[in-house]
Amino acid sequence: MRIQLPEKVTKIIATLEAAGFEAYAVGGCVRDSILGRKPDDWDITTSAKPAEVKRLFARTVDTGIKHGTVTVLLEKEGFEVTTYRIDGAYEDGRHPSEVSFTASLREDLRRRDFTINAMAYNEKDGLVDLYGGLADLEAGVIRCVGTATERFDEDALRMLRAVRFSAQLGYRIEEETGAAIRKLAPNLQKISAERIQVELIKLVTSPHPDYLRTAYALGITAQILPEFDLCMETPQRHKHHCYDVGEHILHSMLFVEADKVLRLGMLFHDIGKPQTLTVDADGTTHNKKHPYEGEKITRKVMRRLKFDNDTTDKVTKLVLYHDYDIAPTEAGVRRAVNRIGEDIFPLIFTVRRADIAAQSDYMRKEKLEKVEYIEKLYQDILKNKDAVSLKDLAVTGSDLIAEGIPPGREIGEKLNALLERVLDDPSLNEKETLLEICKEL
Repeated sequence: MRIQLPEKVTKIIATLEAAGFEAYAVGGCVRDSILGRKPDDWDITTSAKPAEVKRLFARTVDTGIKHGTVTVLLEKEGFEVTTYRIDGAYEDGRHPSEVSFTASLREDLRRRDFTINAMAYNEKDGLVDLYGGLADLEAGVIRCVGTATERFDEDALRMLRAVRFSAQLGYRIEEETGAAIRKLAPNLQKISAERIQVELIKLVTSPHPDYLRTAYALGITAQILPEFDLCMETPQRHKHHCYDVGEHILHSMLFVEADKVLRLGMLFHDIGKPQTLTVDADGTTHNKKHPYEGEKITRKVMRRLKFDNDTTDKVTKLVLYHDYDIAPTEAGVRRAVNRIGEDIFPLIFTVRRADIAAQSDYMRKEKLEKVEYIEKLYQDILKNKDAVSLKDLAVTGSDLIAEGIPPGREIGEKLNALLERVLDDPSLNEKETLLEICKEL
């Protein structure tokens, strides 16, 4: 098998080999190249010690010198070069307390997480596949290198990574690997929220976000997202639905593009349903006001997982307004844009279509027609440049002060009153007209 290495990677490997060392491209870049994908970055493993790597290249950065990693800079592009190593004990369930360097490529590959990530390549030796990575790629299997419990004891995050790789590649998790996850999932409590967040985002923005179902089945979400487990256990016995809450969520994620905010919006859009569940005498379920409860739960979860404020604000707005009753009139849509926000409102159409697609067929045509009609009204509003917020008004606070209104609370009250008029009738949004209305107010 031949892999086309980038020119700079070839140059680094050739430089190390010319100095008497072994060197290979390794890990994810090899895996992705075999799959016909363009690697995001290229990592190199070598028998050279960090100090020897630094001597061979003019520009280097000590990015992880303690663990044997030096970044080699070629024309402002960085490549991580790591010495073959054997990891010591993983006392925190995430990082080795110490590492020792080795001259053995086999030992270096043996410490890696999954077989598909434990392959190396250079042009002299070709593909080095000591642990069956190529066979697992061809079979579509995620399998630990060596004993699964040992790999997960070393680094608990690997359990979530197993599901993430499964979702990204559409692969199944091998039986022993899955059994080890079920046994050791509680160790994910040792992992930082930031690390969990990164893997969760990669999972939900993968081609198979519904593989979160696997994380639930293996006991992972019970540790990192117990709110989702409640959804998987909450029924929906209603003519508008054909799935339980959790399955509805999983299916809905498939109907939006692989955008972080949209996928997280769908993941959390019904997260408040377990807490708002009521059941009629005939067994029909309801979840009144679940968006309000869902918004609170979503904000709490996203803070726990250390999401940034911008992402948190956007996702919680989608959750709060995903089911908001928008009046199918131009004035109704203008008011909805004002309430929801100009940045988030366009996403509501995508969210609603995904929500409907994951429901039963009952009134689906009518629901989609309403969404389409409201979206058309919205496009007309954009085309006409109708005012939907205070910044769009033809008057400002300064204009009102110039008319003799004293600065302070009254200015804001009058501007909001003017906006209310303009939301109903955009033709009023002329400076002189608004100043006349202000006098009446």
